[in-house]
Amino acid sequence: MSNLQAQFEAAVANSKSLTERPDNSTLLKIYGLYKQATSGDNAEKKPGFSDMVGRAKWEAWNGFKGTASNEAMQQYVDLIESLS
Repeated sequence: MSNLQAQFEAAVANSKSLTERPDNSTLLKIYGLYKQATSGDNAEKKPGFSDMVGRAKWEAWNGFKGTASNEAMQQYVDLIESLS
C-alpha cells in the first residue's frame, strides 16, 4: 500500500471524528474529493430538481471531474488535516 493510500485511509477515519462539524460547502467538498479519489470521474445521471441533496452531492463530485485519483486523495488529506 502506498504512503498516500495510508494517509488517505487515516484521513477518512479522522473525518468521522472531527471536533467540529464543517459547514455544508466543506462537507460537499469532502464528499466530492472522496468520490473522485475512490470512484474516479462522475458518470452517474444528474438527480432531478426535487432531490436537492442528491443534486448538490452530484455537483460537488462532478466539480472534480478530470482530477487524478492520487491528486484527489492528496487534496482530501490536506482538507481533513486543515479541519483537525
